[in-house]
Amino acid sequence: MEALMHKKNLTAFLKTLQLLPGEITACKTMPAQEAEFGPWPQINPQLTNALKELGIKELYLHQTKAIDMALAKKNVVVVTPTASGKTLCYNIPVIHSILENHSSRALYIFPTKALSQDQLAEINAITNKIDMPISTCTYDGDTPPDIRTKVRAAGHVVVTNPDMLHIGILPHHTKWIKLFENLRYVVIDELHTYKGVFGSHMSNVIRRLKRVCSFYGSNPTFILCSATISNPAELAEGLIENHVELITNNSAPRAEKHVLIYNPP
Repeated sequence: MEALMHKKNLTAFLKTLQLLPGEITACKTMPAQEAEFGPWPQINPQLTNALKELGIKELYLHQTKAIDMALAKKNVVVVTPTASGKTLCYNIPVIHSILENHSSRALYIFPTKALSQDQLAEINAITNKIDMPISTCTYDGDTPPDIRTKVRAAGHVVVTNPDMLHIGILPHHTKWIKLFENLRYVVIDELHTYKGVFGSHMSNVIRRLKRVCSFYGSNPTFILCSATISNPAELAEGLIENHVELITNNSAPRAEKHVLIYNPP
């Protein structure tokens, strides 16, 4: 009966569009999906309390898998749809590492400034609930000189972009000793943007980053994310030149969707 009602509703909706016969060439219904939750990860109690204050009382299974792998120092690439909670897959292990060792550092790389600002707000929402001071800062072309000095000296989480990493950070690594000596995590979001020629350039930047980290005695774990890509493990491993663990099973809830292919007259 429920399936029949869905079909009637869809037929009624198509009629309201006043389409001519044959204009809809295909119609597929994607069923709804219930959320699947995983066990709470073994993280610092302050972080657990901060998340619960924000209303995050359970984590999806793909989140717990990614977090556990990152905490175990395994490189991981998470490929799940938009709004499936990928941000927590790297914010939780990063904040946990800082709470466990206040000298710990993380580097977030985003392709655009707008994404950087969004992610900065996400991590600040969590760190503002924690008593320990955790400095999260953007470092790009608009960062004033006096702020740049503070970021180099005390930035726990440095949010930047590929160009700034290549031009403003790596050539001046002697000014970033605290970052490179204590770099625990490197987060690369929007993995699908690093394809083709741009991807080959980015691969060389990451190779240089790893060489500088090795010089200062650190070996960071890479956490990579994307929502739209067909060969994530291959691209991720080509980018960082190391093995990655792949997580693609989305365990976030999903409403029923109707997908139509429309052929206009």
